[in-house]
Amino acid sequence: MITREEYNELYTRYMQTGICPPELEPYRVNNLVIMAAGLSSRFTPLSLEKPKGLLKVRGDVLIERIIRQAKEAGIQDIAIVVGYKKELFAYLREQYKVQLIENDEYALRNNHSSIYAARSVLGNSYICPSDIYFVDNPFKPYLYCSSYSALFSPGQTHEWCLELDAHDRIIGVTIGGENSWYMNGDSYLDHSFSKKLIEFIGLHYSTPEIKDKYWENIYIDHIDELYMEARKLKDGAFFEFDTFAELKAFDPDFLENNESTIVDQICAALSCKKTDIRDIYPYNHSNPGNLYCLSTCNGEYLYNHETTSVEAL
Repeated sequence: MITREEYNELYTRYMQTGICPPELEPYRVNNLVIMAAGLSSRFTPLSLEKPKGLLKVRGDVLIERIIRQAKEAGIQDIAIVVGYKKELFAYLREQYKVQLIENDEYALRNNHSSIYAARSVLGNSYICPSDIYFVDNPFKPYLYCSSYSALFSPGQTHEWCLELDAHDRIIGVTIGGENSWYMNGDSYLDHSFSKKLIEFIGLHYSTPEIKDKYWENIYIDHIDELYMEARKLKDGAFFEFDTFAELKAFDPDFLENNESTIVDQICAALSCKKTDIRDIYPYNHSNPGNLYCLSTCNGEYLYNHETTSVEAL
């Protein structure tokens, strides 16, 4: 293994000449694994029609933008882990020559099941959610070690906050904190990290305690054995959208650029335009069911997806 200084020098030479020194080959990114199996339950009712990664944002389908950015960076091997409405992703195989990996347990387990489903392809691998919008291309063809993208919170946050050593290695993670770097966005797992993580997931896969864990929880459980650094990014480098309101704030024309029978039904019931809709969210976040709250320029309403009816609140 070469030192970081040697790696930086070789990578700079590669960027200047386009010729890869053989010493860089062990650090070549093998592939990108896109996590697209989830239900996107916080984004209902719109996610009842299609997974969030297939929504068009600022003119680009989110997952297609990620695929194009990876290929532009020289990463041609791309695998997408699918589950919920997996048939809607099928066109990507032909259009972008990607591999689809099915996660049959997406509704029963958290995202560690997607990592485990993709275990045969994990090596030097980027891991990326399907519903992220990178402003600039984040991908590189070579990386020195495992890393997780991190943003800084100047104040209180409920995010997964990082304790870092002098070299930005992650040595601790707490839920919530202040004036802290926190985990957010994509990650990169080198071959050694991938192998050990899969072993740890496999070791506990049959136990009920793991069912609701993110793969990041399992990493934290074994943080002393899994070397990972924080890849510090500037605020605004990328955007993730947990709610409709967040997405519409980022792309005011979002509803006009995405076909939705549900939105059409709402507009018909209220005799309003798509542009009048300010927010849509589950009436009960823990159990969305069929009831959703609506906020429009004319007031607050309750939408019943089963009956497609709307009533004022």
